[in-house]
Amino acid sequence: MISYMSTRGGESGKTFTDVLLNGLAFDGGLFIPEHWPKFSEDDISHLSGVPYTDIAYKVTEQFIGNAIDKADLKKILNEVYQKEFAHACVAPLVQVGPNAWVLELFHGPTLAFKDYALQLLGRLFDHVLEQRGERVTIVGATSGDTGSAAIEACRHCKNIDIFILHPEGRTSEVQRRQMTTIDAPNVHNIALKGTFDDCQNLVKAMFNDKKFRGDMNLSAVNSINWARIMAQIVYYFTAAISLGSPSRPVSFAVPTGNFGNIYAAYAARQMGLPIKRLIIGSNRNDILTRFFETGAMKCEEVAPSLSPSMDIQISSNFERYLCDLVGRDTASLAKLMNSFKEKGTFSIGPEHMRKARSEFDARRCTDEQTQALMTACYKETGYILDPHTAVGLFAGMQVREDPSVPLVSLACAHPAKFPDAVEKAVGIRPELPPHLSDLYDRTELFTVLDNDLTRVQDFVRSNVIS
Repeated sequence: MISYMSTRGGESGKTFTDVLLNGLAFDGGLFIPEHWPKFSEDDISHLSGVPYTDIAYKVTEQFIGNAIDKADLKKILNEVYQKEFAHACVAPLVQVGPNAWVLELFHGPTLAFKDYALQLLGRLFDHVLEQRGERVTIVGATSGDTGSAAIEACRHCKNIDIFILHPEGRTSEVQRRQMTTIDAPNVHNIALKGTFDDCQNLVKAMFNDKKFRGDMNLSAVNSINWARIMAQIVYYFTAAISLGSPSRPVSFAVPTGNFGNIYAAYAARQMGLPIKRLIIGSNRNDILTRFFETGAMKCEEVAPSLSPSMDIQISSNFERYLCDLVGRDTASLAKLMNSFKEKGTFSIGPEHMRKARSEFDARRCTDEQTQALMTACYKETGYILDPHTAVGLFAGMQVREDPSVPLVSLACAHPAKFPDAVEKAVGIRPELPPHLSDLYDRTELFTVLDNDLTRVQDFVRSNVIS
């Protein structure tokens, strides 16, 4: 039976249901499996030619165990991946160069990779809550895509109130409208006067306020929730298997600010998937690349960019990897995270950095380089990249050494979510799919609040459905 622990050592022996509903551990840490489940080469070989939904079952059952009936889990997975995604392959691969591929993760209802986890997460929540006769309040922060995907996943859930904070004026118009045009009594959008990191800090503060957390029965759907990571592991398996795994290793390039998506790739590698290189693509907000260059994690000011979902300086999921990096010494990990909270910085010694650099590569991509790659890719292949995908592909091509190893760059959003950047780069304004064609005509519903914990908590208290 799989069990979970907090990265900071205050909780252990937790079930999947515990970590699903709680999101953040009560000691402020993040939940991780106490031991990584393992897939042998034979296990992976037997998944060749298997549909996405069946691979999703094989992966997720390793982390769920007996917490959810297996027949119910299969039914939930079928409802998600056979009904909510527009492509028959769910997450198709498209070739954009010699042994270079894009993994399209934008075929869900909100056109972003977050759908692959959140459509599942919403159903898992509602299933468990229905069985328990309980209701939860979800609070989350978004830099753009998580919010709309979370709202879309929870809008019909009978047992959930959801409050999403986004930084006012710092998402694309499409991203904002996908969140703010959902008219449902359990959905609440907060436009915070601040940055994404301010939004995320308020969410963490609400979880760390134990009375408020208990009174509101708080839970989380952003990437601090382990179930998000679990669901994202699946598409690394499907992509690698399609390209010849386990007999052929694959490298992945991932545009990331919060570290959650590439951490899922790291988890897949820990489970036995043969991954050659894991490549982090950073935009101008390059805290992760700077860490791998210097060994110091240090906050700087958030600067707006062409890839706004990555405009982040606090990579919350990095704590999960850091816990493994320090040998699961939770006391040492807690000291590092306390230093980061108090001083905005911490450093790692040479031995740990040698290990980190053996497991990840990291490169930064400026707005000018992002636009240039979008232009070049379109001219050479006719394929349109969104700016985030371009950041990841740029990093992958910078690092790539062995052309015999397939390079898979994650396309985390549909180009139509960033029409201004795409039009400037390729001269074409991409159209939204039919189900979103009237998005600009829909009425927006949101509340602007100051960056003040008490104000936000009061808003949540007064708007939950009793």
